[in-house]
Amino acid sequence: MQSEVILHTPNNATPHASAQYWRVCQVEELYDLPFMDLVFRAAQVHREHFNPNEIQLSSLLSIKTGGCPEDCAYCPQSAHYDTGVEKQALLQIEEIVAKAKIAKERGASRFCMGAAWRGPHQRDMHNLTEIIAAVKALGMETCGTFGLLKDDMAEQLQAAGLDYYNHNLDTAPDKYADIISTRQFDDRMNTLGQVRESGMKVCCGGIIGMQEQRKDRAGLLASLANLDPQPESVPINQLVKVEGVPLADAEDLDWTEFVRTIAVARIIMPQSYVRLSAGRKGMTEATQALCFMAGANSIFYGDVLLTTENPADDVDRVLMDKLDLQPLALAAAQ
Repeated sequence: MQSEVILHTPNNATPHASAQYWRVCQVEELYDLPFMDLVFRAAQVHREHFNPNEIQLSSLLSIKTGGCPEDCAYCPQSAHYDTGVEKQALLQIEEIVAKAKIAKERGASRFCMGAAWRGPHQRDMHNLTEIIAAVKALGMETCGTFGLLKDDMAEQLQAAGLDYYNHNLDTAPDKYADIISTRQFDDRMNTLGQVRESGMKVCCGGIIGMQEQRKDRAGLLASLANLDPQPESVPINQLVKVEGVPLADAEDLDWTEFVRTIAVARIIMPQSYVRLSAGRKGMTEATQALCFMAGANSIFYGDVLLTTENPADDVDRVLMDKLDLQPLALAAAQ
């Protein structure tokens, strides 16, 4: 028997009256459509809400690397594993702003900053808010992923100018304990609730290829789609296997399953930006093109994603030129 997803929403949220409540079995039915039919349906939905020839470019910088106390089985920054990633202190504001300026010059409209923490301490907030304000002053959208939030941290980040907070669900509720033991699925949901209450937009997605089954992928997407409101930005990551982490030997995910995941995400979250995130370095141009056809309309732009490789800027520009894709202007993204 196919299970139904338990709706995990922030404490302050209820299902939107006009939105469809997605059960896991319904999402699995979409996955099971013939491949061409699924991609075609997703492309139709995409064109109802977005210009299919525009891509939103985000740049990502690790502003505090390594030494994270969490034990996420996919993460090279975890202090639990020997991956060669050294613990580093928070970068200086001048270096971060310089990186943001370069990203803007190269066409990125959003600058995302990540810190390898379980969550920030209150003593970190002064530096974080100064960094966010300085990047915001450049005229870019700002996004941060700093882990679990407490007290009034979300309000402090929002007041400093943070537009988006990234906090991925990672995987389905039923699969969560197989991937992470140092936090609970509901810990993520509580932080998402705080982010919504602060007025920030939500960037929330997950990772596929972590030895999960299709029903787990359906469970992840159903949990995302049942958030109220749905995330404005949904990064879909393909596992990047790194030596030293428990998932280093995970079986490769077939490329068609990744495209299916993009297509299903587009259908059930029609107004969200669906981002091709980690894992693009190993994808062919044709696979990425099918993902764009199926509704992906955002990428991370730059040769490094926190600590893993990403296609170089010039490689992405060549692909975008081949596909006649244009960067989304910042004014259109806001």
